[in-house]
Amino acid sequence: MLTPEEWTAVRLSLEVAFWATLWSMPPAIAVGWALSRAHFPGKGLFDGIVHLPLVLPKVVVGYLLLLTLGTRGYLGQYLYQWFGVSLVFTTAGATVAAAVVSFPLTVNAIRLAVDGVDKGVETAARTLGASRLDAFFTVTLPLILPGILSGALIAVASALGEFGATITFVSNVEGETRTIPLAIYSATHMPDGDAMALRLTAVSVVLALGALILAEMADHRIKFALGRI
Repeated sequence: MLTPEEWTAVRLSLEVAFWATLWSMPPAIAVGWALSRAHFPGKGLFDGIVHLPLVLPKVVVGYLLLLTLGTRGYLGQYLYQWFGVSLVFTTAGATVAAAVVSFPLTVNAIRLAVDGVDKGVETAARTLGASRLDAFFTVTLPLILPGILSGALIAVASALGEFGATITFVSNVEGETRTIPLAIYSATHMPDGDAMALRLTAVSVVLALGALILAEMADHRIKFALGRI
């Protein structure tokens, strides 16, 4: 049985993972398509910036978020002064940290899916009178659904396991930013926290395994449906 504090950490982790994935998917699809299909000056630099959170220590990512979106940050000060929005010590800030860390992984999955789409199919749609946007929504998007699903799974898994950027950017506040990884970290620093850490670890394994199974089932269904079109 989980304690109320542990249930709060589980609920918060699921909430952060859901919103981080939901908000990051549209830009991830656009960026993944652009990196696969578009040609523009500075594409290599843009690609490097997108994937920078993969190679930087997560603590550095969190510190850069603090410098940018903190109440005294380059952008955060204006969000606070003009709109009264403060992301530090909030669930919204934890969601931003999780989204930033998982974004390059999601983009990679979608980019690989777009790479696998035959350009001839898109060209055929264009020759039949479809605009570039129409061809994307009617041809490309349905064909990359497995990649989008894979990207969503990676985003959820990454958000559920995010620690470094979260604790650096929004700290470890119970009920606001203390997700499962941060709750496990806190438990390991408590004299009698071993049982709590073990229970939350078991929950993490169950959530990750459940996400993998559901994603695999959905992936098979999508591929089967696309094969029948």
